[in-house]
Amino acid sequence: MLVAFSITPSGSGPDGAVHDAVAAAVEVIRASGLPNHTDSMFTTIEGNWDECMAVIKKACDKVGESDPRVSLVLKADIRPGYSGEMTGKVDRLEEALKTRQ
Repeated sequence: MLVAFSITPSGSGPDGAVHDAVAAAVEVIRASGLPNHTDSMFTTIEGNWDECMAVIKKACDKVGESDPRVSLVLKADIRPGYSGEMTGKVDRLEEALKTRQ
């Protein structure tokens, strides 16, 4: 299972930034041991349903320490029996692009 998600506090720092709260969430995610990738918009993790949802809950709770109102956007690719898809899907895409050139 792949889950791409974004967690954001509803409030922000004095300059409108949310990076401190987001950094705290990313620390939780990286400490989980699940494969993960963070970019400018989302973090993606890979694991089974219970593992992924537990990490997302912990990360939301961490952001909630700085602001009681938290926004969560989540997209999941639920595909039992598959692993390594965080890189596997991208590898297959890149291979398909090579054959088009």
